[in-house]
Amino acid sequence: MSPTRNRHRLIGLAAATLVAAAASPVTLAHAAPSATVSPVSVAPGGRVALNITGCGTKTGRATSRAFGDVQLTPGNLEASNLFGGATVYNNTPNGSYPVTFECGGTGGQQITLSLNVTSGAARGGLGGSTDSMSRGEIAIGGSLVAASLGAGVWIIRRRRTHPSA
Repeated sequence: MSPTRNRHRLIGLAAATLVAAAASPVTLAHAAPSATVSPVSVAPGGRVALNITGCGTKTGRATSRAFGDVQLTPGNLEASNLFGGATVYNNTPNGSYPVTFECGGTGGQQITLSLNVTSGAARGGLGGSTDSMSRGEIAIGGSLVAASLGAGVWIIRRRRTHPSA
């Protein structure tokens, strides 16, 4: 066979492959969505952040008996990240509650996680900063503060009694 004839056969085969590829249906494969609830343990009346990625849609929702139905909105132009927030009902009993995320409208891909509702409220005030300190650490910290205040007073008094020229 001549090189020209082989070239024509290759071109014909390539053209047939392109036509077959163009005629076949195109499917977009989306990875299974992944979701997060943060924090996973919350007291009644507390807030949780809801996030789902990999939907391939611009709408979504999260539903739970602990907070009801929340519409999720896109976090970027590509809508690869849908997010929202919810407040757990004040009268929610302690326990584990399923949170169902759904991509798009009814019948879209779903993923379910757990939310733990615990008794008590979040710590406020000092945030536990004095809970783990020993008396010795507090005494050392107090003496350092007292020493720095004493040094400051000494420097200020010295400047007043000995003015510089």
